[in-house]
Amino acid sequence: MDMTPQEYQAYVAQKQAKSPIVQDTLRAFLSGGCICLLGQLISDGWRSLGLGQADTATATSVSLIFLSVLLTALNLYNKLGRFAGAGTLVPITGFANAVASPALDFRAEGIVTGMAARMFVVAGPVIVFGTVASVIYGVILAVQQWL
Repeated sequence: MDMTPQEYQAYVAQKQAKSPIVQDTLRAFLSGGCICLLGQLISDGWRSLGLGQADTATATSVSLIFLSVLLTALNLYNKLGRFAGAGTLVPITGFANAVASPALDFRAEGIVTGMAARMFVVAGPVIVFGTVASVIYGVILAVQQWL
């Protein structure tokens, strides 16, 4: 069966399942919103215990990271991700999942060669990019103030 690249692309487009983009977007929006709502409720809870603003922010971040890693370890975050899609990528919980998931996947290889070596497979480039971007931004600000 000889096909030109254009004929092949047309064939693939015809056979490809259509993505339910409206449903996926709604699920991502609602699930991301629910994660943010949970974060706000946790923050309000810490605040009601008398913590100051900085301590409340830290306690909320630690709580969300803990919950994300716990759900990852129980294989519930993965199920939530399959349902919610991009909604689970809310920065702090998604990042904690990205670090914990490879670590759990490779724990059978040992602590050093498995968990520690594989922990930053996904999150490592994000950390490097964020660090480099912050250095570049800092240099730009320093030069700007110097001029």
